[in-house]
Amino acid sequence: MPGSTGAFSALAGAQGIIYSGLIPSLVWKLQREEEDIQVLLLDTLSFCLMEDASEALSSRVVPILKEKLLSPNASIRSKAAHTLIAVSIRLEGKNQVWQCDVIPILVHLLKDTEVKVQANAAGALMYATVTTEGKYAALDADAIPLLLKLLNSPLSQARLNAVKTLTMLAEAPEGRKFLQAQVPNFRNLELDISMAVRRAAQIAIRVIEWKP
Repeated sequence: MPGSTGAFSALAGAQGIIYSGLIPSLVWKLQREEEDIQVLLLDTLSFCLMEDASEALSSRVVPILKEKLLSPNASIRSKAAHTLIAVSIRLEGKNQVWQCDVIPILVHLLKDTEVKVQANAAGALMYATVTTEGKYAALDADAIPLLLKLLNSPLSQARLNAVKTLTMLAEAPEGRKFLQAQVPNFRNLELDISMAVRRAAQIAIRVIEWKP
């Protein structure tokens, strides 16, 4: 199968970069290269860090990605947020995203002019809000109203990431209380064209309506 072969080759390439110890070099270059090269570096890092983010985390990748989230270049903002998704798979990454005050910037990007930036910011928040600290950092940054707006995004990935992040925030009593009045919005998503969004909405409703 061509698709499987391509995925295997990409995986092997990512593992080769990791095993060769090239991740710190890629992180270093991200601060110094021209914007078009930064875009390629972010793509490479994102794929590699899905496999193993440990070297990148010890190379201060989170503060560098935080800076890239503020880039005037929409592609860099989007890809930096997407790379933070990979970074935040590990608990250490989630903790660094919180400790480096990245969460308020991700919340700000939920109202970016580019829908892909919005979607990836919501995706990064979805992972960052797994921890209690991450949840409350997002709540303190008033993430819920912006995430609710994304439920109407034309991009299914943005809707899906927003629903999943809101579900995370509903695990906090304050978030659940706020979202109880929003259940009809999630009910509407049970009719979404995306099966993933429909399933995520059903889970969100269960979490929001849960009684302790």
